[in-house]
Amino acid sequence: MTVKAARGVTLYSFQQAYYLREMSLEDCIAACAGMGAYGIETLAEQMMPGFPDLPESFYGQWQGWMERYGTRPTAHDMFLDIRRWKDRSLTHEEMVASVRRDIDHAARLGCEVIRVIVITPPEVIEDCIPYAAERRVKLALEIHAPRHFDDEWIQRHYATYRKYGPEWVGFTLDMGIFVERFPRVIAERLVRDGASEQMVRFVVESYDAAAGGSGAPPDLRWLRAEVEGRGGNAQDLRAADFAARMLWSDPARLRDFMPYIHHVHAKFYEMTDECVEYSIPYERVVPILLEGGFRGYLSS
Repeated sequence: MTVKAARGVTLYSFQQAYYLREMSLEDCIAACAGMGAYGIETLAEQMMPGFPDLPESFYGQWQGWMERYGTRPTAHDMFLDIRRWKDRSLTHEEMVASVRRDIDHAARLGCEVIRVIVITPPEVIEDCIPYAAERRVKLALEIHAPRHFDDEWIQRHYATYRKYGPEWVGFTLDMGIFVERFPRVIAERLVRDGASEQMVRFVVESYDAAAGGSGAPPDLRWLRAEVEGRGGNAQDLRAADFAARMLWSDPARLRDFMPYIHHVHAKFYEMTDECVEYSIPYERVVPILLEGGFRGYLSS
């Protein structure tokens, strides 16, 4: 199949329309192709009823849709219910079996990558790498705010991955770790929900002053106590919590990880009329991805 573009969509974007039965799975795929985003990132638990026990006919139908719309499956978003049982957590062996099940499913769909949910222990991924290589599916742990490249948990994973090299294991990069300006749409929503304009302005200015530059990711956990001390209401405190969970990372840090970046979540909070994301400096991140040899999909 010819890849028409390195742009894609995660079907997570259509969750409300799918849940309300306004769109079927095929409708979602057709909509992606219609806007020129031919990479399809999937959520089996959400849009493939019966998963993980899907019939053979489903996979045949899936391949038919890919051919009909000229689309290509890019990534399968896996989940790991570590506390699946009421009385205990999953054992290591049960977690490995769950991930191997997802590898089989991704391979059947034709996905090149599995977005590995960040709670997955590195030891579990390590025990799945040989099977992923056999099935020719890359395991890519998601780096998502508030975690970043130098987060202790991400570094634990990275230490494991470097023992095997980047061919079958690495990361899914969520562009939300590059939020340089507090999103206006979130600030406006908080005010509509009852936050005071003055307090939201303080939160936005605090975040924007701390983000940017080449320093370490800002730590804004102090902001909630400051807002509370200034008499902030519940929505004001929500604004502080948003700011504390958002993240700015220096895009230059990407260069150290490029061989291990297998997939990108190209999220956006607000696209201006000029088709520029207000909060995330794509014009500074994408060139580094290309310079580093990234040939995967930007999945929005």
